[in-house]
Amino acid sequence: MIRTSIAIILGLIAAFAIWRLRGDRERPAQDLNIAFTCDVHGRLVPCGCFSGQMGGLTRIGSILEELSPEDTLKLDDGNVIEGPADYQRIQYRYLLQAFQKMGYDAVNLGYDEARLDVVQLRELSTHATLPLLSANLLDRNTGAPIFPAYRVVQKRGWRIALVGVMDEHIPADTLGAGLSLEPMSATLSRILPEVRKQADAVILLAFADEAALHRLAREFYELQVILGGNVSQPAQHLERENRSLILYTTNQSRALGTLSVTISAPGKLSAKSSDVMLVSDKIPESPEIRKLAGQYRDEVRRTKLSIDDPAHLQDDLVPGVKSAATYVGSQSCAVCHAGAARVWEATGHSHAFQALLGAGADADPNCIGCHTVGFGTPSGYRREFGQSWLTDVGCENCHGPGSVHVAQHQAGKEVTSHFRKLGPGDCQKCHHGEFSRPFEWKAFWPAISHTKEPRK
Repeated sequence: MIRTSIAIILGLIAAFAIWRLRGDRERPAQDLNIAFTCDVHGRLVPCGCFSGQMGGLTRIGSILEELSPEDTLKLDDGNVIEGPADYQRIQYRYLLQAFQKMGYDAVNLGYDEARLDVVQLRELSTHATLPLLSANLLDRNTGAPIFPAYRVVQKRGWRIALVGVMDEHIPADTLGAGLSLEPMSATLSRILPEVRKQADAVILLAFADEAALHRLAREFYELQVILGGNVSQPAQHLERENRSLILYTTNQSRALGTLSVTISAPGKLSAKSSDVMLVSDKIPESPEIRKLAGQYRDEVRRTKLSIDDPAHLQDDLVPGVKSAATYVGSQSCAVCHAGAARVWEATGHSHAFQALLGAGADADPNCIGCHTVGFGTPSGYRREFGQSWLTDVGCENCHGPGSVHVAQHQAGKEVTSHFRKLGPGDCQKCHHGEFSRPFEWKAFWPAISHTKEPRK
């Protein structure tokens, strides 16, 4: 009797295996497209400070409109948010709405998201408008993941698992309060057996550098595709390690990674083509995503922010140390430095704030710092000033606060407050990356160069 029962069970197992194998064979091979971003860093729209700028989710949205949702996976690998400030968290909501409108299937978390604290992340997980993944970002007190470790999506009859992790080697002082990071290897060892039961292929979203991506490929044969990550530049070509295809991108929404594959059986996936395309200014901007950018700027204009409070700004100063000088505005400098003022008035610096007004960005803290004097410091520009005071890129942007220097002159005292010589680093605080044409000190400096006024 027992032998008969065992034989029946074995027969059923064999029949199921044959049925499953036949079912897999009967499923036709399908082509699958993967489009992914990483390190968007708050770039809903290109900055707009000058013509010819690349990037922006507005343009990526236009590219993705051309891809069929039935056979395309749209993914982000992390570092969507620009930082943990309150206005950046507001912007993050609109960035996620943009991903939702573009039909993204999942968004991984990166180091910039991990700078938020556990309370902020839990609130984010409650109100997220699309799937956020992070298998190894944990609540330090409970040891539980804050976000789902993975999700499984259906594409052309095949089940694709999307798993999200980030490299545990984040600088300790940047990890948000109440958080911990489990090593990626430990997390994947625990969850991949469960994931493989539910999926025909596994795609890993790993916010990690190139060496870590290859290490994971060598360690886990279950990963058909690994998309990164925390890298210095986009991949030059598709890389292979063990059974994994590896591709990565970065560059603050100025690059879009694409990978075309064929899935023919569970665990069997082959590459057809791959590319990391640059998001040029020739690509039109999506009106829908552009509208979201406007809604973000409207909301942030109406909202009282921490950066609007001088007392809060004082918190960042070294305890017991008070700045001797405050900002007094370029008009105070022009009284004695008329020649320098004339040079300044002929440059774009003298009407830099107008560029923000034209773009509706004059209340956006992401932009104000490089178009006003001293924004983010106790005596500098505040949003409540509007256009009335400390606007444009003035003398003190480069030379520093001038109140002591001016007061000594006005009182007829010995002038002991002087300003140091300038160098390329002073300009590159604003003239870098997408915020400037390629910066060359020797080319830029002659346009603003001025000498000392003759002694009176």
